[in-house]
Amino acid sequence: MLIVRRHSTNPYFNIAAEEYFLKTFQGDLFMLWQNEPCLVVGKHQNTLAEVNTDFVDQHQIPVIRRISGGGTVYHDEGNLNFTFISTGERERLVNFRRFVQPVADALAKLGLTATLGIRNDIRINDLKISGNAEHVYKNRVLHHGTLLYDTNLENLEEAIKPGNASFTDKAVQSVRSRVTNIRDHLTVKMEMAEFRLFLETQIAGNFDNPGYYVLNQHDIHEIEQLVQKKYKTWEWNFGYSPVYTFSKSILTADGKVNLQLEVRNGIIENAAIRPEFAVSAEIRLLENSLTGLRHTPDIFRDLSQNPDFAEIFKELRLRSLHK
Repeated sequence: MLIVRRHSTNPYFNIAAEEYFLKTFQGDLFMLWQNEPCLVVGKHQNTLAEVNTDFVDQHQIPVIRRISGGGTVYHDEGNLNFTFISTGERERLVNFRRFVQPVADALAKLGLTATLGIRNDIRINDLKISGNAEHVYKNRVLHHGTLLYDTNLENLEEAIKPGNASFTDKAVQSVRSRVTNIRDHLTVKMEMAEFRLFLETQIAGNFDNPGYYVLNQHDIHEIEQLVQKKYKTWEWNFGYSPVYTFSKSILTADGKVNLQLEVRNGIIENAAIRPEFAVSAEIRLLENSLTGLRHTPDIFRDLSQNPDFAEIFKELRLRSLHK
């Protein structure tokens, strides 16, 4: 077992590093890492349906898609992430307990009664402290999980609070759970650095002669290339979402406006704007102009500032549609 030590808190770099080690290294390894505030969505999720876009925009919180399944999680520096990468027979690679149990055992040595939940999570007093997911690549498996140690739980709740729009799709939806911080349950308080070292020591103790590895310049270069080509791109983080239909109703001074967008690969394929009051025929021009555009939270705000559509937006009073 190789213990990889890295201390970057850049979420793009850290998430790309997992894919890099999974696909370029051969042996088993373990990593602990922390991120600056960010939201990490599952590979098969509809990003816009999972994220409180107003909150993340206001607080400039990056939204990044990972290569494993499961639900959306909030990271900050009070959350400690752990990663196992292991090689084996493909049919036997997926085994959550194999990787989650050693972490729960380590917590028990701190006097905590940590139990494994039915969704492959870890709980204290039936409150979630860890979510876990896996991804199989050839004969290797990536298992990673969160550990809420001293996370800002208020920001966590706000960042994943659903909006009032409706999404119809076959995407994996997050299951909301009541959460708690590990630090609040410790009899003897530890700082994050102490907790991180404790957990690394406990996991390393499960293996004979574990080795230690620090990223070299080649590793860093390759990971940064992966960041630019994949993890910082709109196509991966938003456009990769499954096909969906977006519906929303807006109350205006003149009545209700019903909006529906059909979206594939993040691109609007068809738009229907149906006010429940009389409007000019130019509304069709607006619908046609939406076709082929990226579906972003601020698409209507951007269009409302376009002189070609100023009168239409004034007529419909649609400036609130971007929210």
